[in-house]
Order: sequence, then structure tokens, then C-alpha cells
Amino acid sequence: MATTLPILRLLKHKDRRLRAGHMWIFSNEVDNRNTPLTDYEPGEAVLIQDASGHNLGTGYVNPHALICARLVSRNPKYPLDKSLIVHRLNVALSLRSRLFEHPFYRLVYGDSDGLPGLVVDRFGDVLVAQITTAGMERLKNEVVTALEKVIRPSAILLRNDTSSRELEGLDSYVETAMGEMPDQLDIIENDIRFTASASQGQKTGWFFDQRSNRASMQKYVKDMRVLDVFSYVGGWGIQAAKAGADSVTCVDSSALAIESVNVNAELNQVGDRVVAVKEEAFEALRQIRAEREKFDVVIIDPPAFIKRKKDVNEGLKAYHRLNRMAMQVLSKDGILISCSCSYHLQQDKLREIILGASRHIDRFAQIVEHGQQGPDHPVHPGIPETEYLKAFFTRVLPN
Repeated sequence: MATTLPILRLLKHKDRRLRAGHMWIFSNEVDNRNTPLTDYEPGEAVLIQDASGHNLGTGYVNPHALICARLVSRNPKYPLDKSLIVHRLNVALSLRSRLFEHPFYRLVYGDSDGLPGLVVDRFGDVLVAQITTAGMERLKNEVVTALEKVIRPSAILLRNDTSSRELEGLDSYVETAMGEMPDQLDIIENDIRFTASASQGQKTGWFFDQRSNRASMQKYVKDMRVLDVFSYVGGWGIQAAKAGADSVTCVDSSALAIESVNVNAELNQVGDRVVAVKEEAFEALRQIRAEREKFDVVIIDPPAFIKRKKDVNEGLKAYHRLNRMAMQVLSKDGILISCSCSYHLQQDKLREIILGASRHIDRFAQIVEHGQQGPDHPVHPGIPETEYLKAFFTRVLPN
């Protein structure tokens, strides 16, 4: 079947990255003289060849995007269709079923699960998916059908409102693809129950990538005063309270998030120890310092300050400032849990920022643990971009 696909040919030596394990093709790697990008429709399936005409595999193309094509299968017999999607979903499901007792996890993590441009989070029998590429958008119906066949969900919500769709020339929308979507998602993480908005929450509604780090956090918080900055619906803060924290203050700028923190605190019977504050993070930290208030554990889990390379300089300044301000409200022997989901901020750089912040305020720092994204966000060893989450657990002491 693949032999009937249109051919996308690469320039000489531009197949090296693909052969080494990467899956992306950039527009300057295509032989535009023999296979001009303008000849293809966004999302069209193609057979990818090297400059000598040897098959590299199947994929799909988008002539309007910088990443103009993505390799899907190295076997030219298998184009991306419903059959291949079903197979890849079953492979992805087999890993998650081995990892987790409850069906709450990221079911599909894009390239790492062989389904570039697709993210699917599972909340029991409800699925929330995001499609971010023209190739996957073109197969939207096949994706929904495949999810129905493999998972048999009661509802599927498409949260196709992420900003990355703009880079692919795709519209933004939220759509119930099947079933009747509930207003609230039920979540179980580390045996603790939560609820979050399905259609109005951030991303797919929950951040499963921090599961392991939130589990690690629990041993640091018993009888402690905890500050959870960028709290969202309380994933960190509520788990801290359940782990025995004396008190927890959750800070977020979203009224919806703050309302959800209160709901989740009551759901877990820790409402008497959790306070939710609607405030911008930096302003909240400034006020806390001005009032000379101190916390034993401070958690900072901000959104990506560096989304693209052009954001690096400003983003670095924001990370430096945030970590310094967080340390300034720590008690004498406090724990800072500092996270970053910016791929462009490498782990070594975040470590340097933590060191710089401790030196700036004349404190002594010990990194006692570091974490990464959970195993339902597997890293593709050939695609560094799939490894993005960092978390440092740092003890901050007087000099």
C-alpha cells in the first residue's frame, strides 16, 4: 500500500538524523527540486526517501510548518492509518497497565508512543485528547474510532485549543468527539482523589507528568508549613496536606483553580489545613517576604517560561527571580522543590540557577533529590525534545 503514497525525498546527507533515531524532518532538509513541498497538502501521508531513492519509512507532511514532515514507521509497508493507530494504542496501553493500578495516566505521549501529534490523557473511562499536527488532524475520525475500539470509553473530549496548533496552521477548538462529557474530571493520583474541569482546565485538565515527584514530596512535609506556588487545582498542596503537613497555602492567579483547590481540599477532608490564595505568583512571594512569613517547604511548579529559543534570555531571568524569591521565604532549614517544564532550560542550567539563588541570598544549598517526568511520559532516546521536566529537591540552610 505504501508504494502508492507520494514520495518526499531528502537532500544528500540529510537522512543522517533520521537514521540515528530522530523522527522529524525540517523544511531545509527536503529536496525541493525533485519533491517540492508546495506539491503536498497539509497532513498528507508520504513515503520518505533519502537522496538515492532508498525508503526510510512512512510519515506525513505539512509544507507550511518548520517541522515539515514526521516519520511514523520505518517500515514502508505501514502508513499512518486506523490499523496502525490501533496497534500503537495497544502497545501504549500495555505499558500503562503494567505501571498503574488505577486507569488515570497519560495514555499517549506523541512521538514517544509512535503517534506524533497526539496526546491522550485517561481519566477512568473518560479520555481527553489533544491533536497538534496537520497529519494527525487529518486522521481525527480514525483516532477517535481507534480510541473507542481499544479503550471503550464513555466519552472523548478533544482539547484542540493549544497554542502549538498555530504553528501547523490549525484552528483552535474544543469538541466532544463521542459520548457525554462530564463537567468535571475525576482523578486518582498516588491514591488521592481530585477533581478538575474538563473543558476549562489547563491543557488536558491535569498534569500527570508530576505524579512521581509529588509522591517523593510527601516524605518532606510531615508537620511542616508548606507553600505551593502556581498551585493549579492543588495537585502538590493537597497531597502535602494528606501526607501530614501542618498547614498548606496554595497560590494561583486563576479563580477557577482556587475554587478547585477548595473543592479538592474538602474532598480529601483537609480543608482545615489548606488555604487557597488568588494572586500572581511573584506578587504573592513579594508580599510573603514583606510580612516576614516563613515556610518549611516551598514548591514552585511554574508554566514554561521558555517556550521557544527566542524566549531564553527573558525566561532565564524569570527562573532566577522565582527561585531567589522562593528561597527568601524559606525557614532556616527549609526545602525548596523547584520545577521546570521548559525543554529549553536544561537540567544543568536549573541546577546553576538554584546555586546562584542560594549564593545571592547568602544561603547554603544541598540538592538532596531530583526528579523527572513520570513513566507515562516516556522519553524517545532519539528525540531530546521529549525529555522536558525537571524537579530539584533542595535543602536551603544558613551559611
